[in-house]
Amino acid sequence: MALRATQGDMELGVTGIYFDSRQVRQDGLFVAVPGTQVDGHAFIPKAIDQGARVIVCEVLPEETRVHVTYVQVASAAVALGEMAANFYGNPSEKLKLVGITGTNGKTSTATLLHRLFIALGYQVGLISTVENKINEEVLPATHTTPDAVQLQALLQRMLQAGCTHVFMEASSHAIVQERMAGTRVTGAVFTNISHDHLDYHGDFNSYIKAKKKLFDGLPKTAFALTNADDKRGAVMVQNTAAQIHTYGIKTDADFKAKVLSNTLEGLELSIQQHAVWFGLIGRFNAYNLLAVLATALLLGEEEEEVLLQLSRLKSATGRFETVQAHGLTVVIDYAHTPDALENVLATLEEINDGRAHIYTVVGCGGNRDKTKRPLMAKIAAAKSTKAYFTSDNPRDEDPEQILADMQEGLSPVELRKVLSIADRRSAIKAAILGAEEGDMILVAGKGHETYQEIKGVKHPFDDKEEVKKILALLNQK
Repeated sequence: MALRATQGDMELGVTGIYFDSRQVRQDGLFVAVPGTQVDGHAFIPKAIDQGARVIVCEVLPEETRVHVTYVQVASAAVALGEMAANFYGNPSEKLKLVGITGTNGKTSTATLLHRLFIALGYQVGLISTVENKINEEVLPATHTTPDAVQLQALLQRMLQAGCTHVFMEASSHAIVQERMAGTRVTGAVFTNISHDHLDYHGDFNSYIKAKKKLFDGLPKTAFALTNADDKRGAVMVQNTAAQIHTYGIKTDADFKAKVLSNTLEGLELSIQQHAVWFGLIGRFNAYNLLAVLATALLLGEEEEEVLLQLSRLKSATGRFETVQAHGLTVVIDYAHTPDALENVLATLEEINDGRAHIYTVVGCGGNRDKTKRPLMAKIAAAKSTKAYFTSDNPRDEDPEQILADMQEGLSPVELRKVLSIADRRSAIKAAILGAEEGDMILVAGKGHETYQEIKGVKHPFDDKEEVKKILALLNQK
């Protein structure tokens, strides 16, 4: 934490650390973090009125109060993370914590690592988009990566529960916002990078730099594991002090795999010169499995035992989950980026081998990166017999406008393969009822989510449950 100036008693004890003035309690410490929407400096007076005795800020107020201590720092976000870590006893220093970053595959990789290390006999923590877990205890997750204070509190709780390992998704937002400041990372994994979150980062180059920042900050005692098949895999680790390791399927790498077969029942891989059957489906999961294996080996585990336990694991919730009935195969997947959607559809194409039709139900989220909408639409139209464009989480946007954005740029031929139905339930129903025995239906975009966000309200909606209800209706015919 780079100090610039101090004013007042620096020997004060504080009862808690806050960056939301509404949560400040008596004798607390308030950190004024400049945000994308609001600037915490504007809430310094309110924080003091709430009982804050210490103010940490980047710019000192013009008027200061006598009984309050002020600490001016270069970065309030970094200070927040480092102070939170100190406040909770620096739990990450006593844990083997691995951060996983990338556009796609973060949740699957983190979840598989959590399940693997539990199977190997460890006490393990998980911090992910879907859920946070202490061993098998589930804790709700509101963000992919918690805020700096929540993160340190969660790590302390994991440590107290006996955890030795923690596997954490590191989102680009969290990295840029310094939510991991003060956290010691044992290793970091890069899965891949493609078009996403440009509404926040502004351009693709800034998005790459955000991911890269995780590796730039690694100590020399850590490991940096990168995907050799991703053209930006080498960029991620070019300035890291950590020990660099690679994994790949197409190119030479430290950890190698080859897909021997890919079916709806699972994957057979030649992995590190072992032929192994896995219960996960799709070539993209071959990368996830390889990243998990490599991470486990870098953490000192035995290869044969890791492969044995990995072969018994299932995929994360909402990641290529299948429901089969009446000769139909419905796949529910979280794919919400162009690359993820293309990977899932490529898997269906490979498994299908031209024997049946593929129908895709897909939408794009509101108040998010608009530039990916036509890209996802084009992929769905190109790789599907018929594509049903619908709502994802429209949030504050007009669902019809999102659908119009998706269709923009599609050729007349592609448009003939598209049916736009704003109501997601109706779109899923139309796709299933329009299919015939042997066909495949992909319901993409929401995966594990059990709600649909419309105008600030989260309405109950679970793709998997909706699919089951519609398939049950076929029994009544």
